[in-house]
Amino acid sequence: MQHKFENKNEQIGVLITNLGTPDSPTKKDLKKYLNQFLMDKRVVDLSRLFWVPLLKLIILNVRPKKSAKLYKSIWTDEGSPLLAMSNNILKNLIQIFAENKLDITFDLGMRYGNPSIDKALKRFKNKAISKILVLPLYPQAGSPTTSSTLDAVNSYLSTQNWTPNLRFVSGYHDHQDYVGSLCNSIKKSFSENGTPDKLIFSYHGMPERYLHEGDPYYCFCHKTTRLVAEKLNLESDFYEMAFQSRFGYEKWLQPYLDDKIPEMANNGVKHLQIISPGFSVDCLETLEEINIQYRELFVEHGGEKFNYIPCLNDSNDQIEMIKNLILENIKGWN
Repeated sequence: MQHKFENKNEQIGVLITNLGTPDSPTKKDLKKYLNQFLMDKRVVDLSRLFWVPLLKLIILNVRPKKSAKLYKSIWTDEGSPLLAMSNNILKNLIQIFAENKLDITFDLGMRYGNPSIDKALKRFKNKAISKILVLPLYPQAGSPTTSSTLDAVNSYLSTQNWTPNLRFVSGYHDHQDYVGSLCNSIKKSFSENGTPDKLIFSYHGMPERYLHEGDPYYCFCHKTTRLVAEKLNLESDFYEMAFQSRFGYEKWLQPYLDDKIPEMANNGVKHLQIISPGFSVDCLETLEEINIQYRELFVEHGGEKFNYIPCLNDSNDQIEMIKNLILENIKGWN
């Protein structure tokens, strides 16, 4: 006869993670969120002697007010779009796996802010779940995102007298379901809005030196773009790739999106569409930066029609892809 604890030990926990969001679009909550985010050495790897005083004395006294205003422009009745969409994804996964009679416990953890990775892991521990799959929703793995998530998981476990059987999904930039889902999104946009003069694949930027230090993110972005273009049979002069959301003064991955957009408009592009494959769900960088700021930038330089292609969000394609990623990565456990 097995003990109750031993039966529980056969359960599987799946932790879905993403970057995170402030609790509200206020200066106070933005200061708390940005402090946690910008203190991560994976995000800003400058000397602490230089960076900490700059962050604490200047940036956190200036940036939160500006960021709060931007967040207010995209905030919904359900709160942060990123968190609301992530919760919808979780609910759909729970329902699908329950319908298929698969005994899996799901939880959600954000790298920064709430709900936290620590608390999700603590809930798994309290349920005596010792087989845990961590699935960060970052298609193109990189140090500031995927590696930082692994840091957070290991940091919590280092404080515990408990070591679960851990599996970690380090990106899915070339997964056939992911590539197919992006293709479906692009085809849907073309069908609804017409075929544009140009299509841009926009990815979040990072300092160029990360690439030279061995971070494969840049290469993963190129591979995703190439696979989608090949599957859709796009002509090489029809689409381009760019990087957004840079800050600071050092050289970042290029080309820069805010340079590319005026260049295209000045060269006669009247209809532009942009997709952001690196973001699994829409957030400040897509809803505000691209769909508001860069829409205005395009029109200011003579562009006429601008369409932002939404992230996969909680679409059927996204849910199906995540389901398959989970099933592939828990083989041998269930």
